[in-house]
Amino acid sequence: MSNDKLWISALGLDIGLKRVGIAGCDGTGLIATGITTLVRSSFDRDVAYLRELVRERRVQILVAGLPYSLSGELGTQARQVQKYATRIATALELPLEYVDERLTSVEAEELMKTQGISVSQNKGAIDRKAAALILQQWLDERRQNISAPPNP
Repeated sequence: MSNDKLWISALGLDIGLKRVGIAGCDGTGLIATGITTLVRSSFDRDVAYLRELVRERRVQILVAGLPYSLSGELGTQARQVQKYATRIATALELPLEYVDERLTSVEAEELMKTQGISVSQNKGAIDRKAAALILQQWLDERRQNISAPPNP
């Protein structure tokens, strides 16, 4: 399989009511990194900001974390995320995929604590790290699916 089939420019989104953590991947499509945190304002401003990022990074797909409940169901928060993500993807004319993001914010907080970074003073950093974890999970799953032999 050629490498150009593997490479894709994606944006990972950790969507919250106040902020959206945003992550991107390197040129190889192997490593996700937090880029920035968007403080949500009007939908039009959010789209304009994301449109510029999409243009700069030549983004081909959006990957949003979907906060399933611990029992695996879609609750109110997950439905709000779906609604916002769908509106964003439609406005940007990009495909959208979801990743189960249960506990990514908790994992991001733990990573920051081990690095000696104050969690309470760095909410935006948590969102960026969570977005990177979401995108990394998607990249890893995608790579496994592409490299897995077809079922007989």
